[in-house]
Amino acid sequence: MSIVRVAVVDYGAGNLVSIGQALAAVGADVTFLRDGSEPLDADALVVPGVGAAAPAMERLRARDLIEPILDWIAAGRPFLGICLGLQLLFEASDEDGATTLGVIRGRTTELLEAPTLPHIGWNQVVRRRPHPLFEGIAEDADFYFVHAYAGRPDPAVEASVVLAETVHGRPFVSAIATGPLFGVQFHPERSGTDGLRLMANFAALARVGVREAAGSAG
Repeated sequence: MSIVRVAVVDYGAGNLVSIGQALAAVGADVTFLRDGSEPLDADALVVPGVGAAAPAMERLRARDLIEPILDWIAAGRPFLGICLGLQLLFEASDEDGATTLGVIRGRTTELLEAPTLPHIGWNQVVRRRPHPLFEGIAEDADFYFVHAYAGRPDPAVEASVVLAETVHGRPFVSAIATGPLFGVQFHPERSGTDGLRLMANFAALARVGVREAAGSAG
């Protein structure tokens, strides 16, 4: 079985040690992308993140990383956004008015009717549809969250991108999947065995993508 090369974007807003260790534990070859001038020689790209959208976008811009990320996604290559890394895929954020990457129609909004903010701790991720990203993970599995905002897709695209929801007050989107583009609002690197299984599933999906690309090239 071939080793999947995963590049993790380092822009000063993510728990890189834990994410790198989780990916390595599931057999990925992990590198860190810190500047847009560096070659992006990988099979899959992960954008983690904690904090607010505006400073995150400023850090990405300062390191010339926005264009490489957008080019990667536009090329249809495997991508995983984690927590803020998922929120940045939307068009804008209500948290600080930031314009974000605009890959998914919609915006990031505060959790509605939440009993506590931020939402911290374990909570159930309820799937709307089956998907290989959750292969081997129980339907009622809990994952670990730390956030007060979540992406809210435009109704026109909601059905095609939302993979799972979680209830904390009103339900919010906790996972998206469209083609090779994935995002999770929770932290798989802090979610024990099920989190590692999700990372392994992402690596497996990336491996399939690599094989398919090689086949079409041949």
